[in-house]
Amino acid sequence: MRENIPDPNELIPLTQIELDDIIEAHNMFLRGQNGGARAVVQYKNLSNLDFKEQDVSQADFTGSAFLESNLSYANFSGTTFFACDMRNADMKGGNFRRADFRGAFVAGADLSQADMTDADMREGKIMKRGQQGALEDRKRSGGDGAKTVFTGAKLSETNMSGVQAKSADFSDADLSGTILEDSNMEGVNFKGANLTDADFTDANMAHTDLSSSVMAGTIMDGAEKQNMNITGCITEKDMGDKLENLGKTLPELLEEHTLWVSTAGARGRQLDLSGYDLRDILDLRKFPLTAIKAIEANFLNQNLQSAELQGGTFDRSDFRDCKMLDADLRGSSFKYAQFTRADLSDAQLCPLQFDNPDGSKRLQRVDLSGANLRYAVLRDVDLRDCILMGVDLTSAILSGCDLRRADLTGAILTGAIFDNVRLGDTIIDLESL
Repeated sequence: MRENIPDPNELIPLTQIELDDIIEAHNMFLRGQNGGARAVVQYKNLSNLDFKEQDVSQADFTGSAFLESNLSYANFSGTTFFACDMRNADMKGGNFRRADFRGAFVAGADLSQADMTDADMREGKIMKRGQQGALEDRKRSGGDGAKTVFTGAKLSETNMSGVQAKSADFSDADLSGTILEDSNMEGVNFKGANLTDADFTDANMAHTDLSSSVMAGTIMDGAEKQNMNITGCITEKDMGDKLENLGKTLPELLEEHTLWVSTAGARGRQLDLSGYDLRDILDLRKFPLTAIKAIEANFLNQNLQSAELQGGTFDRSDFRDCKMLDADLRGSSFKYAQFTRADLSDAQLCPLQFDNPDGSKRLQRVDLSGANLRYAVLRDVDLRDCILMGVDLTSAILSGCDLRRADLTGAILTGAIFDNVRLGDTIIDLESL
């Protein structure tokens, strides 16, 4: 135990140049060259720095901060991240085999397609001496306790075979397609997680909380399932009806819908996809979906980048983990819809303007009342005049958003990031951040 251990808000920041020098010396150490030195960078602020594609295996970053740092495609095998703060870090495709994540706070990070084989995610906390000389818990990011926290993290297609994660928190995380064979998940919190096609073969799942999680195609052959809580979990049979049951192809249905739109409803028929499972429709984003009706539809994991969804009704639909960058959602209704972990960067959620018969103008605002946007990415989104009453924006990223005249009455803003946001005439309680 070190004396005078700094708290998270007291960490000394390093510059990119200083980090590059440390990594260069570390690479010399790994090659056995004279003058090399193992990277032991404890209790430092490394936030927003770039580690991309570097070899930092066997390094020690105990107690350091990596907020929004770029660790993508780097080699961190055997590296120590004990009690580190790694919120919203980019860790895509990284090698974290046998890495030590005990007590780390990795909420909202992107670990898609990373290799975390045999990583250690058990509980862990740092002790320090207080002013009176007695041992006490060092303050940690994200609250008290010793649990390893991956809540809201993106772990899709990640290899987590053999992981030791007893009592860890993966609530609201995306673990779709993740391999967790032979892992120890006893007592883990998976509440609200996306476990679609995750493989828990021979894993210890005793006492896990799987309530409200998505378990379509989840494999649990040989898993220990004692006292699992599966209250409200969503299985394949809950995903909705298949589009082929409509008897027509999507292009045929859209031809009727386009005619309905162009004739103001005099001919054709509005496309109604309410209650349908739309997850597996190829190139759905390329179809014109303006003014469609899709209440309680399932878009889970769909690629809707640049999609045309303006003027539609999508109340209570599921858009969790969707890619919706640059999508046009103007004038649509998404009341009580699910957008957990969805990426809506640069999307348009401002009103549509219509001409009334008397020549006046009418604005049709986007309505997200009661929607769940926990851990969603809303960078540079146009949310002017948007109805966001009662929306859950816990730990969402709203950097660069335009929220002028938006109504966030009763919104949950815990942990949300509001950097460089435009707030003219916005109804919002900033004290709730």
